[in-house]
Amino acid sequence: MRLNHTIIHATDARKSATFLADLLGRPKPHAWGPFWIVDTDNGVSLDYDGDLDHAIVPQHYAFLISEADFDAVFSRVQKQGVRFWADPSLTREGEINRNDGGRAFYFLDPDRHVMEVLTVPYGGGR
Repeated sequence: MRLNHTIIHATDARKSATFLADLLGRPKPHAWGPFWIVDTDNGVSLDYDGDLDHAIVPQHYAFLISEADFDAVFSRVQKQGVRFWADPSLTREGEINRNDGGRAFYFLDPDRHVMEVLTVPYGGGR
């Protein structure tokens, strides 16, 4: 079994998808029906849906990236002035963590979804 896609609720699907794609160095999002889609390297798509009739409940999304990609993403985050934290509780602002021998940090998308980038899966590679 493999995950194919997940839907991320947004007040402005195009804006949120573009925000994430730009920070993560992904191709520009593309539209499909009511969705703005961000593609990942492993074939999973993040389908932003802005056609909502309810409040958005912030979720957590984590992206496993290479060390080189981490440097590029971290550079874009800093250049754009995006706030970041070392922990999912958002208490250690302006820091990264080095859990399990890798590097990771968290940032918020426009709808306050907690986005995480990490270079080593927690637990050391499971």
